[in-house]
This record gives sequence, structure tokens and C-alpha cells, in this order.
Amino acid sequence: MSMTVVATNREARHKYELFDQYEAGIALKGAEVKSLREGRINLKDSFVRIVRGEAFLFNCHVSPYSHIQDIRTADPTRQRKLLLKRDEIDRLSGQVSAKGRTIVPLSIYFKKGLAKVEIAVARGKMEFDKRETLRRRIADREAARAIKSSSRIRGKKR
Repeated sequence: MSMTVVATNREARHKYELFDQYEAGIALKGAEVKSLREGRINLKDSFVRIVRGEAFLFNCHVSPYSHIQDIRTADPTRQRKLLLKRDEIDRLSGQVSAKGRTIVPLSIYFKKGLAKVEIAVARGKMEFDKRETLRRRIADREAARAIKSSSRIRGKKR
């Protein structure tokens, strides 16, 4: 199964505490697919909303395809429909109804030639939570570095 990641939303993993993750198809126009294959997409500040029982991706910027002449057909930030099963949409809308939860896209990729979006139910982190996560990551990195250097020193002694 070939999977080509086109774009990731690194900011989402920093700003939000992630819960359930889903894979959704995305309804795109032909030129948007070509633009996606060129990697001309930005997921920053994008989000998912459930509108009348359907999921839509908002604020996702897909730059116009570079080899096309007709500029008027391109709307880079139009809302794009996400293709999910009915029970997944119902589950998502139930989770989002909880206070402070939203749905954010994590990455866009091609799987077997089809464009897919990885989305997650998320809750915004407070500033102190972000700092605590950063401290924990730095401490883990230093511990791993210390273990690696101690094993390297031990290996040299004979």
C-alpha cells in the first residue's frame, strides 16, 4: 500500500491535545488534485465543521495549479467536502458537541492514488500545557542522549 504524504499540520500537534483520529476522502476538482501532487497546499489554521450532516474542510489553502491559464476558476480557500461514512460523521458530531472540542486536519496524503485527509478530534491546549509538553520532550531527548553516550563510553572501555 503506497502512501505519499503531501502536507502535515505540525501546528495542530502543538496547539491541540488530540483524541480520536479518522481517515477521510476529500472531494477535489481536477486542477486541485494536480496542485496537491505538486505539494502546493497549506493546512495551517484549517478546521473541519459538520454542516447539515456533512463534513467540510475550511481554510485549507490549495494554490492554483501552475500550468493552468484560467485563473477565475481557482478559489484557493473554498470549502471542500470530506467523504466519511454516516456513523463516523455521527460519532464526530457527538464528540464535537462536548465543550471546547473541535476537528482539525493533521495531514493530507495520497493512498492508492486517492487524496485522503487525516483528521482528529482535538481540544485546545493552554499555554502552560504547551510549555509542559515542550519541557517533557526536551527532558526525554536529554535522557536518550545521556543513555546513548554512556553506552558509547562503556563500549570503548576494555
